[in-house]
Amino acid sequence: MLKGNFIDNLPKVYGIYTGGFLGFIIIMSIGEQMGMSAKAIGICFVAFTVAIYAIIGYLSRTAQADAYYVAGRQVPTVFNGMATAADWMSGASFVAMAGGIYFKGYGYMALLVGWTGGYVLVASLLAPYLRKFGCYTVPDFIGTRYGGNLSRFMAVVVLTVASFTYVTAQINATGTIASVALDIPFQYAVYVGLISILLCSMLGGMRGVTWTQVAQYIVLIIAYLLPVFWISNKMGAGFFPHFMLADEVSRIAELEAQFGFVKNSAENLKEVPKGLAGITKAHSAVNATPWAFISLALAMMMGTASLPHVMMRYFTTPSVKAARKSVGWSLFFIFLLYSSAPMLATLSKLSLIDPSLPTGIIGKSITEVQAIDWYQNWNQANLMFVSDFNGNGTLELNEFFMGGKAVVLATPEIAGLPYVISGLVAAGGMAAAMSTADGLILAIANAISHDVYYKIIDPKAETAKRLVVARVLLVVIGFAGATIAALEIQGILGSVIWAFDFAMSGLFFPLVLGVWWKRANKEGAIAGMALGLISGAGYLVWVRTGGSGFLGITQLTFGIFGSAVSLVSMVVVSLITSEPSAATQRMVDEVRVPSGRSIIGKQ
Repeated sequence: MLKGNFIDNLPKVYGIYTGGFLGFIIIMSIGEQMGMSAKAIGICFVAFTVAIYAIIGYLSRTAQADAYYVAGRQVPTVFNGMATAADWMSGASFVAMAGGIYFKGYGYMALLVGWTGGYVLVASLLAPYLRKFGCYTVPDFIGTRYGGNLSRFMAVVVLTVASFTYVTAQINATGTIASVALDIPFQYAVYVGLISILLCSMLGGMRGVTWTQVAQYIVLIIAYLLPVFWISNKMGAGFFPHFMLADEVSRIAELEAQFGFVKNSAENLKEVPKGLAGITKAHSAVNATPWAFISLALAMMMGTASLPHVMMRYFTTPSVKAARKSVGWSLFFIFLLYSSAPMLATLSKLSLIDPSLPTGIIGKSITEVQAIDWYQNWNQANLMFVSDFNGNGTLELNEFFMGGKAVVLATPEIAGLPYVISGLVAAGGMAAAMSTADGLILAIANAISHDVYYKIIDPKAETAKRLVVARVLLVVIGFAGATIAALEIQGILGSVIWAFDFAMSGLFFPLVLGVWWKRANKEGAIAGMALGLISGAGYLVWVRTGGSGFLGITQLTFGIFGSAVSLVSMVVVSLITSEPSAATQRMVDEVRVPSGRSIIGKQ
């Protein structure tokens, strides 16, 4: 029997939850041994975990603004770190990251460097100071720091563009997993994923999302690490494979040189379903120039420190000191997964191309490969394809194609692990995508309901009415995101990278200078947000429509261009217009003091 309040009992509550989840995995393993079908196992994993999240969301329901927007500012540092990690490790991190490394080599490690390094910027430049400010949302900080409804509204616009781009990728990931696990078309599965997401956030807002995300982190980290350790041990790469990564990468390079590689003709590639890719170069090659690597890492770092749903997590801690500590815990929990993504990509490729392993398929007959159960399953999901392009009846390196989303999800089956592990991975991927989507949709809905509706349209609105508006917005934004995700305009990883670029284009310097430059004023902030977002988006469109770009800035790093324009315009406009009031400058000084009461009180 638990005694005391919920916060004091958090370690016991989530300890019991973790034990219960491990017990469920054991039950599913027994079920598989007794003949339970793969489809039934997949459905049980997804349904069981989503039901748990929905129950947590229901139990966390609230009618208090402080609880709905910032979880009552009482989330302990360790648990906020777990919730932030779950919020952060999206479908891109869980489902698509290893796929990017698998196909593009270690140039994609720039994403890991940027996404973790960004938390150094968060901890040193923003999180403690925004928490000291005492705001509910990022636009709330912008609007109060600079003054005026236009600056607040522009922050909402940038937030919406960045977060909506991001949320479509997460709903895409939930749809992919739901379509495979439940055996339904992707176009319908995205709405199944949406319903699951809304169940977690509709009633409890940030409080419901926080406690759900802690539960989701436990699921996703178990689901990601267990296959890595199991496959590595099975292949003889050691129980802790991370220390053997260099040896395994060298082995892949040797195998690819042994098999040889012939580039496919344009005619051959016409047969390959859209979205699938083949092995393009040796896995050990870094497919990027030094500047391409550095610029992508830099863009992801600045984008990390600009994303509103990340900043919102640090508004929920009890104090400024707790916010700073929480960043450290976030990095630790994120590291557990990110350090394993390269290893998973390596093990996945070895499983497929190493002829000494029973799972290797290169060199086998085409008909033999097409008869494998896992190939048939993923081929039906349009995520794998083989074809005898040279007509010799044997599968060559350039005759096997796979979707990036399948690398993590399909590897347990490819490696010959029990199907219960595949069900576990599906549940983990669902948890990762849902947790981030929860935070993103909530960030957009909260910003519009609090900063547009309450602060601009109806300042006298009662709390109950504000929360109704927020919940209606959750549904509308989620439905719009699912509809766009169903169109599959961009892949998961590409959409996520764009979101970071949009965020840094419009918000990075208005946020940083809002804390660290007292001379920054309202006119400068508006110019920085507007011109940064417009120029960044314009550069993206230009490159996507055939423009050559310049200084090595690509469609994946257009935020560097946008943020540079934002910085210059913000500084210039601030200097040629009147300086902020003395009261505002005193407020900025007070924000930098890492102790004491919040600048603004409850709203």
